[in-house]
Amino acid sequence: MILHTMNTLLKSGESSAILGAVSTALDRSDEAPFWRQKSLPFCEAVLSALIPLREQHLLFDPEGNPRSELTHELFLRWCDLLSLRTLAFTLAKSNTAGKLLRTKIDTESYQPIDLEILGKYLSSYNVNLDNEMVDFPVTNYNLHIGMSTLLTKILEGKN
Repeated sequence: MILHTMNTLLKSGESSAILGAVSTALDRSDEAPFWRQKSLPFCEAVLSALIPLREQHLLFDPEGNPRSELTHELFLRWCDLLSLRTLAFTLAKSNTAGKLLRTKIDTESYQPIDLEILGKYLSSYNVNLDNEMVDFPVTNYNLHIGMSTLLTKILEGKN
């Protein structure tokens, strides 16, 4: 049931509804409070970029290939910290250029996306937002693997 609900929410729901469903699933899970506290802001950061892309019909995967809808699979692909950093830089460059860059989507229709939530989140994990080539601490990457695993269980209805 939750898989159907999450897929429906990802395809058309508001960020607040998706976060509410994830929060409820986290509360019902047997995961330690540490993981629940970390995973919700992570989910919010990812959604802060993906929902506006979904609304503009400009979703793409980490390789830049167009995607027609926001599925749990696509959401989870962006949950990788390296991919999320790449998304932030892609959108920042696109906002500056006024068109979607670094993807295989050919469109002139692009509305800049507010990157405040995503930027604050990435900064809190020592991701350099000035230089894309600067690495971030491996411990932060490993932490995100744990959060991605938890979100995978939730989005796939296995919690």
